[in-house]
Parts: sequence; structure tokens; C-alpha cells
Amino acid sequence: MKAMILAAGKGERMRPLTLTRPKPLIEVNGRPLIEHHIQALAAAGITDLVINHAWLGDQLEAVLGDGSRLGVSIRFSAEGEPLETGGGIFRALPLLGSEPFMLINGDIRTDVDFAALALPAGCLAHLVLVDNPVHHPSGDFGLVEGRITLEASEKLTYSGIAVLHPQLFSRCTAGAFKLVDVLRPAIVAGQVSGQRLAGRWVDVGTLERLAEAEQLFGMAS
Repeated sequence: MKAMILAAGKGERMRPLTLTRPKPLIEVNGRPLIEHHIQALAAAGITDLVINHAWLGDQLEAVLGDGSRLGVSIRFSAEGEPLETGGGIFRALPLLGSEPFMLINGDIRTDVDFAALALPAGCLAHLVLVDNPVHHPSGDFGLVEGRITLEASEKLTYSGIAVLHPQLFSRCTAGAFKLVDVLRPAIVAGQVSGQRLAGRWVDVGTLERLAEAEQLFGMAS
């Protein structure tokens, strides 16, 4: 299985750190945030990676190179201007191939077991959900008997981790759009499964949550 790491955002809420470097290169627990993902993916046997970028993307390419230093193979999907989550994935599909692939937001810190994630038969997407953090109390999706729902009295938050089938984007055209725009009709059709993450997870979207990630995972990570 291949994997795509989303790394095209400007990280405006992380300023001033992101004024001169892309957010995935901000150090968390002693190494760039994106390297934690790469290391975990490699440990799970996922070594063929695609990384999109826009803001200061040349720095990502310079630091990560072809990935050989980290035991993986990296190809980059340069966007110029960000295409949002869905548009960025759609642009990178020629690099990802025709089989299901792992998707990871570049601005989270987690200890999820990537090797344990899979796309069930008949599904176009499998989402990993987490308990709602303080900054997102209303959640995103319901989870009922392993299936994602839009209508639920209690919702969980999408973690930024998923397994997707390229066919999820079969009706899309080039341009900026959100991943949720293609997920919604698939959810209604019963083609999106999910699970609740029991491990650690932080959305490193602000300086305060950067400190939270440092504390939760510790330097030993």
C-alpha cells in the first residue's frame, strides 16, 4: 500500500514559526513533525510515499529528498497554490496508482498502528475517528457498527487518518475542493467504514497544541 501525507497548508495559526518554514518541518519531540509519520509508515512496511506541498514546499523537498535517508521512497506533488484536501489528493492520484492508499494529515501527532488499517470490501473509504478535542467539541461524523454516518446524536472527530480508494474521486475534476465533499455522498451510499482510535493523537494546529504534543509524547518518542 502507498501513502500520501498532506503537507500543503500554510499553518497560519502556527505563526511566527511557519513564516519561514512549512508546518510539517516544525520540530516536535526532537524531529520534524512529518518525519514522525514517515518513520511510523516505514515501520508498518509502507515505504512508497507521496507528499503534496505548496507553502515553502522547496524546503520539504530539500530536507526529505527522495526519502532514502529515512528508508522510504518519496515523490512530491507540487501545487503552487493549495488545492484543499480533496483537490490535493485528486492532483496526486497519478502518483498513487489504482489501489487503496493511506492518507495522513501532515499536522497531527499520533501513535496509530498504520499496519492495522485496511479498507473493507465494498468501501471507498475507511476513516479513523478520535474523541472530540476541546477545540472541536461538536465532532464530524457518527460511527455505528463500524460504519460512518452523517446523522448521529453523538459525533466523533475525523483524525486526519484514512484509507481511501481512488474511485472515491471518480467524478471529480481538477481544482480546489475539500475531502468531505466526496466523502458525504459515499457515506450516504454506505461505502465509508470507520473506527475509533484508542491511542494518542494531537492536532498540532496551534502553538498551544504543539506544547501539548511535546508533553503527551515526550522526547523518547
